[in-house]
Amino acid sequence: MDTKLILLSLSLDLKRITTAIQRDSSVVDTFNVEANKWLKQAKNLNNSKLKILLAKIEKTLDEPNDLIKAEDCLMYSFLIQNQALYKTNKQ
Repeated sequence: MDTKLILLSLSLDLKRITTAIQRDSSVVDTFNVEANKWLKQAKNLNNSKLKILLAKIEKTLDEPNDLIKAEDCLMYSFLIQNQALYKTNKQ
């Protein structure tokens, strides 16, 4: 699968987690599962620069659904999105 697609999909699900937590929505768990699926695929990309970031995201996804998790997911969403756009511009 395309690197850009995997990273941007992960980024979008992280943003969705943030929004769902802020709205106290029950779909947080659904987005959490989807984000974990994309995270697993992102780990298979074997990108050493992303490994540390992906490990931090994995730890965050295991945290309870609170505003701290929402803030972390939003931050990681932008970092992953930037990595995806950087990679496509370099190719």
